[in-house]
Amino acid sequence: MKNDKIYPKIPLKNDKNAVIYLDLRANAAVHKAFDGDFDVDQMILAITSLVPGARFVPKKTLLILDEIQDCANARSSLKYWDIDGRFDVICTGSFLGVKGFRSPYVRGVPVGYEEQVAMYPLTFGEFLLNAGLDEKVFEYVQNCVEKKIAVDQAVHQSMRNLYLQYLIVGGMPEVVNVFFETHDLNAVKEIQRQILNSIKDDFGRYKDAEGKDKVNEVLKLRAEACLASLPAQLSKEYKKFQYSLVDAKGHSPEKADGLQYLEDVGLAVRAYNVKSLSCPLEAEKIPTEFKVFFIDTGLLVSQLGDEIPAKILDGDLGAYKGAVAENMVASAFAKNGKSLFYFHAPSGSPELDFLFEKNGEVVIVECKASNNRATSMKYVIANPKKYGKHKAVKFADANVGAGVGFETFPLYALGFMQDGRKKKNVVKMIDAKKIKAPK
Repeated sequence: MKNDKIYPKIPLKNDKNAVIYLDLRANAAVHKAFDGDFDVDQMILAITSLVPGARFVPKKTLLILDEIQDCANARSSLKYWDIDGRFDVICTGSFLGVKGFRSPYVRGVPVGYEEQVAMYPLTFGEFLLNAGLDEKVFEYVQNCVEKKIAVDQAVHQSMRNLYLQYLIVGGMPEVVNVFFETHDLNAVKEIQRQILNSIKDDFGRYKDAEGKDKVNEVLKLRAEACLASLPAQLSKEYKKFQYSLVDAKGHSPEKADGLQYLEDVGLAVRAYNVKSLSCPLEAEKIPTEFKVFFIDTGLLVSQLGDEIPAKILDGDLGAYKGAVAENMVASAFAKNGKSLFYFHAPSGSPELDFLFEKNGEVVIVECKASNNRATSMKYVIANPKKYGKHKAVKFADANVGAGVGFETFPLYALGFMQDGRKKKNVVKMIDAKKIKAPK
């Protein structure tokens, strides 16, 4: 394979900004650049000797190290690129979150010299911007959602139709690109399946102490079986994850390794049942009782029957027993940095789809595929002595509105939520110098 197919040619004239892209999986030869001393000039010399056309311009060059988990020394070198300060470095890695299955970091991990950012599939808001939606329209809808004002009917219908498309397409960048280029849902499904197959090919891969590629076949089979069981798990009336539905050898503790692996690689997310509707929800969760959702609803839809996309486009989100409706809420909240909880009473009723905390209070979230009555939510609201007093939100196939004790938002409003991770959390400081000892 020629180098210019692995490394894009760099258009650089008169010291303009440059990007140097190194795929550490596609070309193992470049690993040698990080084998010696972590002297930045020596690493630059080695990289430019291996990559035709690469030029490092101080303060103007961005170095991208893709699949960095395949080269432990490259990650160890980040500390010295940071100390040097002449060049920006961005690294990507598909399996960095998987514990125990990384290259051995003989020369250490650069603690304090790397900032880790978890990447998620595109949200609906990002999907809209990539679709070319006018920013003024985006701001208008966001303003309506924030101020609880009904969205203009024509805009509302357009947002609804785009959201239904988003549920099928999902937010994987390659899938979104194919959809916008072709508008062909068959092409979309093919790419989604290719992505899942590609991810499954890497299940269980790790490097041994000598740096050789190995595969933990048992873990691979358990992870694949857990993934294959998710559509069936979500099609049940009560969507609690059951290891008995996982078609793999072993007891629940062994199968749990496969499920944890799906979480570690960023394919799935759990929502835990809680004992009571009180803060903190983390302290109330039942560790053995949970639901498991796809982080990308498009990937879930690709695993369902061929008739499901057509039903979704017709507005039937109740298809597959509400699996799509619940998954889209779980996905939106997870991408927004929120931990997922729900309430399922031991008797089976009431059952609340999701719970989250806001300002020290538990907020109830119900998701309805149409605009059906939220019976459980209304029951809990009507019985504050038993369940406490809580704010409640219903996402439904409806415009912005309100009911007795709860607010209603259209399903697409999930794409206009503010990212909770970006909120400031500034503590008012006490001037320690002004504290005086008593006489």
